Amino acid sequence: MIEGFITKYLLDFAIVFIVGMMSKLMISKFGEDRASKIKDAILAAMLWAEEELGIGNGEEKWKIAWVKLIEILRKQKVELKEGEISYVKDLMKATVPEVNEIIYKAMPDVVRNGRTLRYK
Repeated sequence: MIEGFITKYLLDFAIVFIVGMMSKLMISKFGEDRASKIKDAILAAMLWAEEELGIGNGEEKWKIAWVKLIEILRKQKVELKEGEISYVKDLMKATVPEVNEIIYKAMPDVVRNGRTLRYK
């Protein structure tokens, strides 16, 4: 019971807090408009990779998402500087829970329930 509470609420709080802090740092570092474009591009690239490969395929999906992110940013005339690349990759990883939430909420209940682990 306590473990469920910790995993559900404390972990969610920690993820939201980390993403919030990273967003705040990103805005101060990149500027608000540029940061917004990068954040939107990260989410779009990760959702695109999820749609392209489906659930799973971790490392391959990351490579495809990164290529798509660079392509989207290029279209918006935003170029990442050498020092920003590692930071943007960290932001991509911080976006994983948000992407998973979007994907799993969009799944039909039958599929979602079939993916749930059952403990005895």
